[in-house]
Amino acid sequence: MAFDWFWKAMGSSPTKNQKKSRAVVAQAGADRFAQATDEELRDHARSTIANAWPKASSGQRDAEDFDAPQPSVKDASALLAVLREAARRTLSMSPFDVQMQGTLRLLHGDVVEMATGEGKTLTGAMAACGYALQGKRVHVITVNSYLAGRDDKWMGPMFDFFGLTHGAIHEDLTSEERRDIYNRDIVFGAINELGFDVLRDQLITRNEDAVRADADVAVIDEADSVMVDEALVPLVLAGSEPGPAPAGRITDLVKSMEEGEHFHVSDDQRNVFLTDKGAAFVEKELGIDSLYGTSELDATTGSAAAVEQGAEAKPGDTLVQVNVALHAEHLLTRDVHYIVREGKVALIDGSRGRVADLQRWPDGLQAAVEAKEGLAVTDGGRILDQITIQALVGMYPEVCGMTGTAIAASDQLRQFYDLFVSVIEPNVPTKRFDEADRVYVSAEERNRAVIEHIVEVQRTGQPQLVGTQDVAESEELAEALAEAGVDCNVLNAKNHEAEAGVIAEAGRPGSVTVSTQMAGRGTDIKLGGADEAEHDQVVEAGGLHVVGVGRYRSARLDNQLRGRAGRQGDPGSSVFFVSLEDDVVAIGGAGEELQAKPEEDGLLPQKKVLQFVDHCQRVTEGQMLDIHATTWKYNKLIKDQRDIINERRQKLLTTDAAWEDLSYHDVDKANELKNRGIEQAVLEQAAREVMLFHLDSAWSDHLAYLDDIRESIHLRAIARESPIDEFHRMSIAAFKDLAESAVEKARETFSEVEIDEDGAHLEGLGLHKPSATWTYMVNDNPLSSGGGSVVGSIAQMFR
Repeated sequence: MAFDWFWKAMGSSPTKNQKKSRAVVAQAGADRFAQATDEELRDHARSTIANAWPKASSGQRDAEDFDAPQPSVKDASALLAVLREAARRTLSMSPFDVQMQGTLRLLHGDVVEMATGEGKTLTGAMAACGYALQGKRVHVITVNSYLAGRDDKWMGPMFDFFGLTHGAIHEDLTSEERRDIYNRDIVFGAINELGFDVLRDQLITRNEDAVRADADVAVIDEADSVMVDEALVPLVLAGSEPGPAPAGRITDLVKSMEEGEHFHVSDDQRNVFLTDKGAAFVEKELGIDSLYGTSELDATTGSAAAVEQGAEAKPGDTLVQVNVALHAEHLLTRDVHYIVREGKVALIDGSRGRVADLQRWPDGLQAAVEAKEGLAVTDGGRILDQITIQALVGMYPEVCGMTGTAIAASDQLRQFYDLFVSVIEPNVPTKRFDEADRVYVSAEERNRAVIEHIVEVQRTGQPQLVGTQDVAESEELAEALAEAGVDCNVLNAKNHEAEAGVIAEAGRPGSVTVSTQMAGRGTDIKLGGADEAEHDQVVEAGGLHVVGVGRYRSARLDNQLRGRAGRQGDPGSSVFFVSLEDDVVAIGGAGEELQAKPEEDGLLPQKKVLQFVDHCQRVTEGQMLDIHATTWKYNKLIKDQRDIINERRQKLLTTDAAWEDLSYHDVDKANELKNRGIEQAVLEQAAREVMLFHLDSAWSDHLAYLDDIRESIHLRAIARESPIDEFHRMSIAAFKDLAESAVEKARETFSEVEIDEDGAHLEGLGLHKPSATWTYMVNDNPLSSGGGSVVGSIAQMFR
């Protein structure tokens, strides 16, 4: 195994528990409880658990419950046998031994690697059941709401058998419906939906308005996608306060600038740098003295919204707008990083090849892309709070997960989550044949070879799945195939609504399906089509054939594509076509020389060429890990500060601390309110709302300040200061004053605000909460598999 050296160095092994696991599973045979009645089976389930907590669905546990002995499984083989028999009775599914091994390792808190088609959904559901039977509330985390709803409905009968309550969170639910589902034993939900509820609960002013109940365990499907690919994606809660957007004139100005003269793009396509000549050009064209000083926000350099509000100019406003306009123009490509649909910019999720409906770039960049495309520029609003997916996962006391490609992400899972990987061998050994990569000098020669190969394979009757890097490439390939007389189905961000239908028929004889990414799609390609009517014909032809057009920046994503073939012992094959012009080779091999003579068609068959491509991919993977590690330090500080704010907020919500403080500092006002006969509960709530308003406002301002630091921190690197150290120094200094400043403002407000039987009338002092809020994910992920983007350039500042 490729990573054996790593595990030996760590004193561990991804298969170290397999012998023990097999022994436990062997005692959980399918006939162990086959003769038991339903009630006897439920009794056996209860008898396998020691020190079970009270039912999770009964609500929050008291503090003394946590002092009691921790719940545990005292007879693992009996619990597995019970779950196995329950699945057979309620779902008409007979779990394989490998699924029971996966369940056991999940119950031990591992991330399990199981091949595509091996039944991860049932494995995760049995693990969730096992945890819930211990009295623990479980969140089964998926990559989208469709899968959450599907799996809840699909696996529900097994949970019902044990009397466990369950439900799925999705975007259309009311607060009351969400609150009800969160109080159930097993909750299915997309990672972003669960995170948005965490953020929304940070805005409440009454404890009873919280919708989310804490969970004990997270069982994460597609764990590497959630915990690695999207780990650094911030989930954002924004309020309806228009924010500054770049002006059209700056966009036009940037379009007229020349690369090499006015700006440089880095070799890895991750950053763009303004030259001295470029800065002088901008200053002259805009008629300003200095690009690096304070700019005046007017119709020339700022947004109309900012002008109307009389927004205060900050040092470097124009410089920031020029920089994001350069990023939008030269690092973000239409149909690669985003598409334009219905007059709006829609981001593409690089790891899944779909439109990321809830994602946007940091506000200045989003607006710059909209201006670049000649669209209406949206206001960004005021960020009220944000949390990364990595921090969200860190909120769960116990975490486990499953995926088809965990080993390649093992170092990240170990470093950032302290999780081990267990590899579960397939139920039937894979018969897939993975051909050596075919490497070409140019992308043009590579693409020509791909077309010829697809045409040739189609004559055999084998269905083919062709994986491309982006939307533009998938559409160009589809056009070329059509010219070659090959009909194909295209699955990309522009038509992902047709996903289920396309995948269902992708295994039919001779079919060709072109997809931008197959990770996390939640549906297997069945040989012979959805009903497998032509299964034997496809098996005879050789099974599904996977064609990769270019390597991804991570071998893990390559393996996700390969893993679509050879499902459950079916035959299959795969081959990747690579060119020396591909991003992964150009970036990973930057500064290195390769001497090899191509054949007439541009093919480079030499073994050293394949070794070079592998080396380039390892280099890019190392870069991604470096970026993750460094950016994690940045995010961890924000998380630590958020924890302090949340603790303060919780105290204000659940005690009379706000009233005690404010009434002490304005005794006359407090006595006057009491003499008017206003109920004590009303006074305490009024004080609470005053305190929370200023605390929330201060935290929002602090986040904006941290954003400003982050935008300019690379300038400190030029001055030979450590960006991370400088960021820590400045952010800690600012945070020290946050709470004290918020309390002082709250005391001033308390003395001035009108308070009556209806509470505190903050709007009378012009203190308005946002009239509307919305949520989105900031596509600021340096681990994105797409080409060069601002994502990388932002992360690059921390390298």
